[in-house]
Amino acid sequence: MNHFRRIYAGTYSRPILFGTGEVLEGKGRGIYRLLLDLDTGELRHEGEPVEADNPSYLCLSPDGNFLYSVNELKEYQGQPGGGVSAYRIRREDGSLDFLGSRPTLGTDPCHVSVNSGGTHVFVSNFMSGSVCVYPVMADGSLAPHSQLIQHQGSSVDPARQKGPHAHSLILSPDERFAFVPDLGTDHLAAYRTDFERSLLSPSADFCALPGSGPRFCEFHRNGRFCYLINELSSTISLLYYDGNGGFTLKQTVDTVPQGCKTGNICADLHLTPDGRFLYGSNRGHDSLSVYRVDPDSGTLSWLDNIPCGGRTPRNFAVDPAGRYLIVANQDSDNILTFHIDPSDGSLTRAWELACPTPVCVKPVRS
Repeated sequence: MNHFRRIYAGTYSRPILFGTGEVLEGKGRGIYRLLLDLDTGELRHEGEPVEADNPSYLCLSPDGNFLYSVNELKEYQGQPGGGVSAYRIRREDGSLDFLGSRPTLGTDPCHVSVNSGGTHVFVSNFMSGSVCVYPVMADGSLAPHSQLIQHQGSSVDPARQKGPHAHSLILSPDERFAFVPDLGTDHLAAYRTDFERSLLSPSADFCALPGSGPRFCEFHRNGRFCYLINELSSTISLLYYDGNGGFTLKQTVDTVPQGCKTGNICADLHLTPDGRFLYGSNRGHDSLSVYRVDPDSGTLSWLDNIPCGGRTPRNFAVDPAGRYLIVANQDSDNILTFHIDPSDGSLTRAWELACPTPVCVKPVRS
């Protein structure tokens, strides 16, 4: 495995009704194992997929021993709401052993994350607009939830922002705070973390621009810059982080040319490991936006928009070594790898792999 990196891919395996009103017939079988050749960018399937219901977002425990997946549904195991599932990873071949699942107490869970200690898992329920907290047991399985936080409110878009839509939960660099971009309320909801009591307590929210629809954010390696991708406005915002739960808006840039915004919505955002370049994905325009990051100010300079090689680039990942970008194209049933030029951040298409309705890719760090 010295020249290969294992990647887990989540797919839609059942029908899903999106907030846009679109219905997608999932073609996938669950969670797929892939191998990335670090010398060539070639991607190939490894073994059979693990059967799962709409495992649309995945995360890996910090020690690489466990994988957690949402089950993005409105009803799971006969109960209203979705699910979150835990798996043990077999080190010898990366295969997954199912450890069990828990209800998320909200509909269409779309994001799952874990803290650096591997002690707590957080799930964001998109359609119902809530966040659920789970302590992690010694064997990697999930204990019953310790907290459910229901968001309230709405915003200016009458079609997409009638109510709250929690889209992800990201921890601050020191993990004293958790931040939840809520597409429906245009807030970056803030919470203080208490891992001893397995609870989140409200802090002061950051208010995004009205109608922007915040979806996901990522901190720069320096801990001072935070980049927030806004689904509805097709923009990325640079926020300065004060280290104590607060943000100041410093810049907002477009992800596509102004004339291309109609029919486009953003999805994912990631930095290269060295923090020099940032990428965002565009659904509709079906492209990857490329930016240079100013090392002193954090401001973004647009470099290019690269075709994603398919339709609806839902999620992508940057290889932990910074050599490749891997993108899951939901509506064209393919996953592509792009080589990242370390000198200018440019992307060169390297490989295409067929995979049914892929929506999440997670590389293993070691």
